[in-house]
Amino acid sequence: MFDLSTGQGSSTLLQVPPMIANLGTGILYIVSWLLGKGFADDPVRAALATYEYGNTFLLIAGLLNYLTMLDAFDVAAGRKP
Repeated sequence: MFDLSTGQGSSTLLQVPPMIANLGTGILYIVSWLLGKGFADDPVRAALATYEYGNTFLLIAGLLNYLTMLDAFDVAAGRKP
């Protein structure tokens, strides 16, 4: 999971978009951030092929949650039937 304070090898500016996407997962991101789980780079986990798949699925889930919120807002505002 992405965070601004972790030194994951890239600049802070490059970590903002994936952090916002992870924040879209909601309570899962907040609980993980409070417990400190999933933010440290572990070389054993990074070597696994499923590590990148899981990270990508969490990013996509957060972005889809944003789209769902925008759709619900449009329906509530009367812009979409």
